[in-house]
Amino acid sequence: MSIDKKPDEKKLFDKLIEKSDLKQLVYHNTFHSFKVFKEVIEQMKLAYHKHASEKKTKYDVPFEVKARSEFEAELKFGGDILIFMMHSNVFEFPRGHRVMNTFYIKEDKNRSYCGVINIYNFLADSFKYNRLNDVGYLIGRVFINKDNHYFIEGKRELGYLYNNFGQNVLTKETVELIAAAAIQYTINFDLLTPPYEQVKEVSLHEITTVIDSLTLKTGKRLGFKFQADEE
Repeated sequence: MSIDKKPDEKKLFDKLIEKSDLKQLVYHNTFHSFKVFKEVIEQMKLAYHKHASEKKTKYDVPFEVKARSEFEAELKFGGDILIFMMHSNVFEFPRGHRVMNTFYIKEDKNRSYCGVINIYNFLADSFKYNRLNDVGYLIGRVFINKDNHYFIEGKRELGYLYNNFGQNVLTKETVELIAAAAIQYTINFDLLTPPYEQVKEVSLHEITTVIDSLTLKTGKRLGFKFQADEE
């Protein structure tokens, strides 16, 4: 490539401004949506406690919300934790992704730039006992673009219901549906014992250390292929 020709600085600067404006718009849409997620799970907490007090359950089943940071929110219910985490950067779908072949994206390529809100599932005991070797699972991620349209990649309840990028607009009502679907999936996603061969040996050091800090990992599908849960 020859560089002996003076660059067109005006075009260069215009391109910089155009791309930066686009990413700022996507970021602000995503950040606003993340605040809606936090508001929704806080309202769900209040609704749950009202329902639980009326039902008078035998055991105290937790349903609590914690703001971990500006970009993280934690929802603890029963023996599970969902962590909603917004990424601070803006991404574009790779060329091979199926949304890139939709008319919606082909009509305006800038629609493929998205912010991302990830939803992770962990066992509550992993945090309670500081079991750093335990594993969590990404059960869904929400992509939000400049039009405030959204697309979800995820497990079962999440992935199957919300995949029309060209029509889905992220509103408070849709956030309520997404949060409820994430909780529903987590409730149905049970902890399975790992294969015997995987855990039959343990070192003296591991046993004599604090038992809840064993290097033996705990996870809902540890030792099993997570893909088996897609059906």
